[in-house]
Amino acid sequence: MRLRCAVLDDFQGVATTLADWGPVRDRVDVTAFREHIAEEGELAALLADFDIVVTLRERVPFPASLLDRLPRLKLIVASGMRNSVIDFAAAGRNGVTVCGTRSFPTPPVELTWALLLGLARGLVTENNALRANGPWQSTVGADLHGRRLGLIGLGKIGSRVARVGLAFGMEVTAWSPHLTGERADEVGVALAASREELLRTSDFVSLHLVLGDTTRGLLGAPELALMKPTAYLVNTSRAGLVDQDALLAALHEGRIAGAAVDVFDTEPLPFDHPLRTAPRLLATPHLGYVSELNYRTYYAEAVEDIEAYLSGAPVRRLHQGGAWA
Repeated sequence: MRLRCAVLDDFQGVATTLADWGPVRDRVDVTAFREHIAEEGELAALLADFDIVVTLRERVPFPASLLDRLPRLKLIVASGMRNSVIDFAAAGRNGVTVCGTRSFPTPPVELTWALLLGLARGLVTENNALRANGPWQSTVGADLHGRRLGLIGLGKIGSRVARVGLAFGMEVTAWSPHLTGERADEVGVALAASREELLRTSDFVSLHLVLGDTTRGLLGAPELALMKPTAYLVNTSRAGLVDQDALLAALHEGRIAGAAVDVFDTEPLPFDHPLRTAPRLLATPHLGYVSELNYRTYYAEAVEDIEAYLSGAPVRRLHQGGAWA
C-alpha cells in the first residue's frame, strides 16, 4: 500500500519544486498544505490519513494529545536538528520516528542585519514616503560606525552577527548566562560584566539565545527600562525571550528608539494583534531561516529521511534536546 506524506506550512508553495521527490514517488503520495492550521482538533482530522509528516522548524507543535490521535502516523521529519515542540516520549510510545535535517545559520544572520539596518536608516518610512509622493527625507539615520552593539548570545548565529558588526566599525560586546571571557576573546568581542551593563551601554541590542526555562522572559519591563531612549532592540531568535507586553509599552511610550522582530508568541500573527500596529516597530513574518539555501536543504534532506526510513535505516534521528540519535 502506498504511503501518504503531508507537508505542512508550505506558505510559498515550493516544497515539491525545491527538491527532487523522485526517489520516493513510487511509494509515497505527497500533499503540501499552504495554510497554517493552529487548532489541534482540525490538525488531527487533517493528518488522520497520513503516514508521514514534514514540518518546518517549530511551527507546528506535536504534543502527546495530538500524537495519540494519529495512529497511522509513523514518521515526522522536522527541519533542523533541534525541536522543542515535539513530545518525543509520546512519539516513541506511539511508534513514531522523528528525524531532522541540516539548517544553516547564515540566513538568520543576514536577516538580523537587514532588520538592524532597516531600523537604523528608517528604510520603511522613507520607502513608503517616496512611493506615496510623501516628504523627501523625513528621518535622520542612526550611525553604526563607532556605536556599541550588544549581543545577548554568542553562539553560531551571534558570533557571525558580531563579526559583521566589527566590520562596520562597531564596538561589540556580548553577554549570556554561560558566556566566558575565552569565548568572547575567540570572536574578538568584549565580555559585558552583566546583562544589565550590556543593556545600559548598548546602542543596538540583538538577541541570539535558545528559548528555555532559564531564558524565557529574559528581557522584561525592568530590563527594557535600562536601555537608552536612543537604542534599538532586534529579536530574530524567539519571541519568548522578551516580555511582549513590556515591549509594546516601551514602543508606545517611546522609551526606546525602536525594535525589529521576526518572531512572535503566536504564528502566524493574528490580524488584530497589537504588534501589527505598534509604533517604532519593524516586523517580518518569521523569515529568519526562510532562504533558498535552507529550503533546498530542508526538503532535499526530508526526502533522504523518508527514503532511509522506508529502507529500515532511519538517518538524522532526533530525541529530546535535539542531539543526533
